[in-house]
Amino acid sequence: MRITRELLHRIAEDTVSERTKKDDSIIAAYLHGTVLEGEDPVLGGAADIDIVFIHEDYDRQREIIRMTEDVHLDIEHHSKAQYQPPKELRTRPWLGYAIYQCQLIYDPQHFLNFTQAGVRGMFFDYENVLARSETLLNRSRAVWLHFHNRETVFSPDQVRMYLQALDDAINAFACLFGPPLGGRRFLFRFKLLTEEHARTDIYKSVVKLISGGIFPDGAKAVEEAKGWMLEWAEDFHKINANYEVPPELHIHRLAYYMRGYEAMLGSNDPETLLWPLLDTWTLMAETMPSQAGAWQAVCERIGLIGERFPQHLDGLDALLDQIEVMLEKWEPGHSNF
Repeated sequence: MRITRELLHRIAEDTVSERTKKDDSIIAAYLHGTVLEGEDPVLGGAADIDIVFIHEDYDRQREIIRMTEDVHLDIEHHSKAQYQPPKELRTRPWLGYAIYQCQLIYDPQHFLNFTQAGVRGMFFDYENVLARSETLLNRSRAVWLHFHNRETVFSPDQVRMYLQALDDAINAFACLFGPPLGGRRFLFRFKLLTEEHARTDIYKSVVKLISGGIFPDGAKAVEEAKGWMLEWAEDFHKINANYEVPPELHIHRLAYYMRGYEAMLGSNDPETLLWPLLDTWTLMAETMPSQAGAWQAVCERIGLIGERFPQHLDGLDALLDQIEVMLEKWEPGHSNF
């Protein structure tokens, strides 16, 4: 099947139409994510469709629904209260931008229409842009302080905290210029952003903080990463066969990840594979810590576990200092620092 943006939109609209006919608790629904963005929503021949249903007074579990081997729905359920008052969403990096950019699919009470109008008003005012970046920067710094003031106990939770701190630091930078970055293309989007604003030094620092300096090392690093990808896939099958998994690790997302990994490894930027691979693999290790030997070996190889971890913390500290200076100097309309 040929996957196009138009097809993905049609699946989203049909899904919302079917759900709203059966569930009268739904007051609104919207589409967000790569289906709406300028870049191709398909990576490696696979894509997902991100839909949010808003309910009057309760939440439901996130759903992963297979459409074909290469396409799945990623459905979240939110309560109406999460969106009130709308003006406060202007300072929230993720939900604020989701509402600012989303496509309304179902909104008979005009709840989303009103909310979106409230979010978009003054969204790019200096104070709101800075608040979104500072929220992420402060959260990242808090994690660094946590590690700095304690003896490190190496575990999946520790790696998760480190990756989240790095995610927040990267997005503190990104939110000065646009939406926060995420998904399979996280590092690739970040690379393009740093090139656009003449800060490729920051991208190189981030790659080192993720890979421990293994990338860039040409064909040798790519071959090593291919091995990691296969071990990741083994763990993905294992966790789905034996554990109750979080939505991010649902079996219907296997092709979505693997085909993306293959596309990234075969590109001019193979290091971009590292983020989604490590992020999801660490989640697996948290879910089945007693069977995380391959994950642990990779983390030791790149320094996220073991005696080299303090070097990563020093690098994170330096990155946060850089971004903090950028925020202090930032002025609307200025792209370079």
